[in-house]
Amino acid sequence: MKKSKFSPQQIAKILKEFDNGKTAVEISREYGISTAAFYKWRERYSGMSGKELKRLKELEEENLRLKQMYASLALDHQMAKEIIEKKL
Repeated sequence: MKKSKFSPQQIAKILKEFDNGKTAVEISREYGISTAAFYKWRERYSGMSGKELKRLKELEEENLRLKQMYASLALDHQMAKEIIEKKL
C-alpha cells in the first residue's frame, strides 16, 4: 500500500477547509492532490477528528500486518502437512 504524504491531522484540516466553504478544485491546487483523491478522503474520513483518523490509520496498518502474519503461518502449516503426509 502506498504511504500518504499527508498526516491524518493534515487530512482532517483539508476536509475542514472544504466544510468552511473552499471548493474542491481550490483545495486540490493548493495541496497538490487530485480531486479524485480529495473526494475519496471525504467519503472515507468525513466527520472524523485528527485523533480518530490517526487511530483508524494505525488500526489499518496493524490489520495489514496481522493478515500477512496469518498468510505466512498458513503457508508454513500447509507445507508441514505435506511433509508429514509424504513420510506416512
